[in-house]
Amino acid sequence: MKNQTRREFLENSMLATAATVAAGSAAMPASLADEKQTDSLSERLRVAVIGIRGRGQSHLSAFLGRSDCEVVAVVDPDEAIGQAKGVERVQKEQGKAPAYYRDMRHAMDDQSIDIVSIATPNHWHALAAIWAVQSGKDVYVEKPVSHNVSEGRRIVQAARKYDKIVQTGTQCRSTGGSRAAIDYIRAGEIGDVNLARGLCYKGRGPIGEKGSYDVPTSVDYDLWSGPAPKKLLTRPRLHYDWHWHWDTGNGDLGNQGIHQMDLARWGLGVNDIGQGVVSYGGRLGYTDAGQTANTQVSVIDYGDKTLVFEVRGLKTDSLRGAKVGVIFYGSEGYVVLNSYNGGNAFDLDGNVIETFSAGGDHYANFINCVRSRNVADLHADIEEGHLSSALCHLGNISYRLGGKVSTGEAAERLAGNAEATETLQRVTSHLSENNVDLEKTKLQFGAQLALNGKAETFTGELADEANARLTRDYRRPFVVPSAVDI
Repeated sequence: MKNQTRREFLENSMLATAATVAAGSAAMPASLADEKQTDSLSERLRVAVIGIRGRGQSHLSAFLGRSDCEVVAVVDPDEAIGQAKGVERVQKEQGKAPAYYRDMRHAMDDQSIDIVSIATPNHWHALAAIWAVQSGKDVYVEKPVSHNVSEGRRIVQAARKYDKIVQTGTQCRSTGGSRAAIDYIRAGEIGDVNLARGLCYKGRGPIGEKGSYDVPTSVDYDLWSGPAPKKLLTRPRLHYDWHWHWDTGNGDLGNQGIHQMDLARWGLGVNDIGQGVVSYGGRLGYTDAGQTANTQVSVIDYGDKTLVFEVRGLKTDSLRGAKVGVIFYGSEGYVVLNSYNGGNAFDLDGNVIETFSAGGDHYANFINCVRSRNVADLHADIEEGHLSSALCHLGNISYRLGGKVSTGEAAERLAGNAEATETLQRVTSHLSENNVDLEKTKLQFGAQLALNGKAETFTGELADEANARLTRDYRRPFVVPSAVDI
């Protein structure tokens, strides 16, 4: 026993008990199996939560709400947030204060920590996950799992090499309604499904005038910037609005949209990044410090299947009853999933033929797999998260390699594709309803890019320029390792 690390002791104990649990688990409902907890102090999983604002509060709630976990460390480069929303909250709810670190590397060095739960800005997700895995920890990492395509694949490689459990924060994978709906679709209940449409119709107002602003004094800006360039702050608010700057975020396509992108890909049954992509849109309806699109359509070509994703940040009506959701179009009907709230299946006449209810615990699934060491039982294994995140990045690569065109020219470029043409018509009507003058305002129409989906590289014209955007220049020492250095 004295020659074992705490982690080795825990893992051996988990493996020993797993066989006993498995004998009865076949008859145990999945929801009950996932909720199985222990009050044993020796078997509590020790958790570090990195990134305490926003999503990090949900991470704290998940682990603080479990008797078999203990939050032993909180990490945030903003000391004011780390102390008030991290240390003080954990002290109050858990009865024992966690360690506080500005620099996540201190948590990685602590070999008593079993789990690292990551809720940082997007540009930190991959490096934090890889560092955690390399230091012997299991990982829960928020969506999108990466800031670019290449670093997502690096996390997958690290998880496999070090045999770690890595769950992606796409909670829809664990909701009962989503799982039942995908099973229903994949069973052929609405016929052949060759088109899925993801929707992120989520109002986003302007973030303030572009200018020069002071970083809050409580923030270690070098640590906050990490792998990204350390630039002057050009927006009024440092926190959250990083989503709308390319160096740190991926727009709403990679923010809210990744959830629905993941469901769409899952329902279509496609397991690579496709054969081609084109994206168009713009930051329209107002002028502010933001950079990413607030109106965007991305079309992912899978040959015999198509995934269309629509982002609308301006006021809009729903589509077939959904604003944040996914529509699967079948030859005999269609399914509409509404975010985390379940959904319905309809026949071709619009009559409800099946209802899918919500419910489920994504963190419980993760903890269950940490204890069983069975990667196959993860609802959102890191590779699933990587592939869906990559689709968001592909849309943004196409968009950023494009140029300004009139709506008439956009229509000409999409001619011959009835679905793409109909989508453009709805987008232009939507913009007109929001008083965007399309006679004066041009759309950013992205490059039409070919892909080798299995190799995860671009091919054909513009391949060199597009492939360069599969990764980024990292700021030392915050460098995501290459495949050979994982």
